[in-house]
Amino acid sequence: MGHPNGVPPARKTARARAWSVVGATTVAALTLAACSSSSSSSSSSASSGASSSSPSSTPAISATSFNRDFTTMASLKSLTAKGKGKVAAILPDTVSSARYTEFDAPFLQKAFETAGLTSSQYIIQNAQGSDATELTDAQSDITNGATVLIMDPLDSGVGAQIESYAKSHGVAVIDYDRLTLGGSRDYYVSFNNVTVGKLIGQGFVTCVTDWKVSHPNVVVMHGAATDNNATLFAQGYMGVLKPYFDSGKYTDVVNTADTWDPPTALTEFQQAYTAHPDINSAVIPNDETGAPIIKYLQTRGVKPQTFPTTGQDATLVGLQNVLSGYQCGTVYKPIYLEAQAAATLALYLRAGEKPPSALVNGTTEDTTAKVQVPSVLLTPEWVTTANMNATVIKDNFVPASQLCAGSYAADCKAAGIAG
Repeated sequence: MGHPNGVPPARKTARARAWSVVGATTVAALTLAACSSSSSSSSSSASSGASSSSPSSTPAISATSFNRDFTTMASLKSLTAKGKGKVAAILPDTVSSARYTEFDAPFLQKAFETAGLTSSQYIIQNAQGSDATELTDAQSDITNGATVLIMDPLDSGVGAQIESYAKSHGVAVIDYDRLTLGGSRDYYVSFNNVTVGKLIGQGFVTCVTDWKVSHPNVVVMHGAATDNNATLFAQGYMGVLKPYFDSGKYTDVVNTADTWDPPTALTEFQQAYTAHPDINSAVIPNDETGAPIIKYLQTRGVKPQTFPTTGQDATLVGLQNVLSGYQCGTVYKPIYLEAQAAATLALYLRAGEKPPSALVNGTTEDTTAKVQVPSVLLTPEWVTTANMNATVIKDNFVPASQLCAGSYAADCKAAGIAG
């Protein structure tokens, strides 16, 4: 893909609905955003839904085997050679997050090709926010020879439809990033989303102390109710914050409606802030919904390190808001790990092999179907100025030259980041 460590430099871009797998160009990222959902409780466990050993011709693979150099994928060529049919990956949209075109699509492509799939053996598409398109793409992919489907559902309704159709055609399905509630997929690959929420909550608590906010009056925000991850994020951060609210140390002033749409989130925050002018902090579940809120606070004369906010996805704007003292931190989820894990699972299923238990390292509850879904659960990280160099900069997830551009040069220098 022509970029250091296989990670493209960050820049905002629009992309057509379907990724052409022949000649698709790796692009890089301005934003990465959260994906998420309503209210139920789902959690992970250390047990695995798959427990056989890997085939003797295939290296032992675990959930921690993947790296930024994609060397694990290169070791899977013998497994790839055993497989039959195509692997199709359908991503949901380009609005809730730029991550899908900037990271997921090129990283999936690199994972497939490094493992030995040819361009005629895989498909990568984006449903552009349309349930009908996501369903049609899945049906077309199966007609065109897909034996494994990697799907990030726009919502559980269309996800369950796709999974039912796939099952009736003998096609294995991997839920990618979001879990389809009431679905019938075989496996789920994501970061541990309850842990994501816990990191947000813990980061907020630390920030309140560090920024010397004597009594936080908090607006608590939530991601879209149609996205199961939002439920898990909220489970995580509310689990951390509830004792503070219950004790009266913090005040839960208002909980806004569920959304991943930045303009809608801004409107909800403005309404809360107008109604409750003593609000002095906000728990926000991702960088993209937080960015316009921070700009609004700046227009209201709010000074750095006085109004704690949180985020997720380590976007360029989110990291710059962290550097400038308007955001406590952001949850970093290295998408290159998630893409490789999903591709590896797909290769096992395509070859008719059961994935090893060290790879399928947990379960996640489908609270609608009342089943535990075998899962690959990856570990997210909380990023502040203290560890930007060791995480997002080291991974070239956001290049220092972009992070430190313009007015952020001084902030980078203060944080020890060479732009």
